[in-house]
Amino acid sequence: MYKKYLKRFLDIVIALIALVLLSPVFVVVAILVQMKLGKPAIFKQERPGLHGKIFTLYKFRSMTTETDETGVPLPDELRLTKFGKMLRTTSLDELPELWNILKGEMSLIGPRPLLIQYLPLYNEHQRRRHDVRPGLTGLAQVNGRADLSWQERFDYDVEYVDNVSFAEDLKILLKTIAVVCKAENIENEESGTWYPFMGNDKEDE
Repeated sequence: MYKKYLKRFLDIVIALIALVLLSPVFVVVAILVQMKLGKPAIFKQERPGLHGKIFTLYKFRSMTTETDETGVPLPDELRLTKFGKMLRTTSLDELPELWNILKGEMSLIGPRPLLIQYLPLYNEHQRRRHDVRPGLTGLAQVNGRADLSWQERFDYDVEYVDNVSFAEDLKILLKTIAVVCKAENIENEESGTWYPFMGNDKEDE
């Protein structure tokens, strides 16, 4: 009952309330992003969601658009400014994903949406992370986040898929608040400080 109906209902209610209450924060962050990093304030990128369906993820931009002399963007670590790091440390860059939740593309709790290029690299076990909507936060994010290996991260994702419940979601939500407040394990694959998933060794497939 919770997984099929109540979870989605709570996602809509919480996302709506958060969008209304945090609207002043959205405005301030958007203005600061444009002042410090330039336009556009919102970063958009296609990600795989439920059952691997592709959707457009929204985040506040945290990197500049600087390029080299040939027009190729500079490495992420060179474009990530102190202001951008602050956005990620406080998770303010994630706020626009509330719109993804409202649209039904994401959930408040679930495996984080990763990059499209990882899709053909998953084994059957890892692919099960797409049996639920991706989340704003998830089990892996409150159990090590950037300190986890890819295999550990996928194991946590699948563990969540197998144990979706109101109690589990509430526990993850409360732990997320604690992690964000402590600014723990912030580095991730999108920041240029987390190594990309390159696939599985043959013995693991």
